[in-house]
Amino acid sequence: MAESGETEDPKNSENSENQHGVQIKVRPEYLPERANPMQPMYFFSYEVTIANRGDLAVRLVSRYWRIRDAYGRIEEVRGPGVVGKQPRLVPGESFQYTSFCPLPTEFGTMEGSYQMVLDDGTEFDAAIPVFQLISPQAVN
Repeated sequence: MAESGETEDPKNSENSENQHGVQIKVRPEYLPERANPMQPMYFFSYEVTIANRGDLAVRLVSRYWRIRDAYGRIEEVRGPGVVGKQPRLVPGESFQYTSFCPLPTEFGTMEGSYQMVLDDGTEFDAAIPVFQLISPQAVN
């Protein structure tokens, strides 16, 4: 998928580029229509764009997420690919997907990495810097 030409709010987007030219952008968003503060359960989406700025094609093999809620409780998630896919990106290509994260608190953070393989067989982790999940109630 191609990247959109939208202007991004720097508070809501984190960028990362590693030594192999993989650039990762994340844009989180609070989803009030899916939240249930009475339980409590707060629901967030995050849109990820992965771009290959390097010289070789690269495949995303698996993911690792570290999710921390407002009380410091940590949940780790590991699995193959993203949204059921293991995209292969040629130089200059990007892949975009949206996923979701429920939290039992009004705010938290996510960070992690994608395990990648270049066409020459080189394996590496593409870091996803920490980004914030914040509901409007947490700001007031």
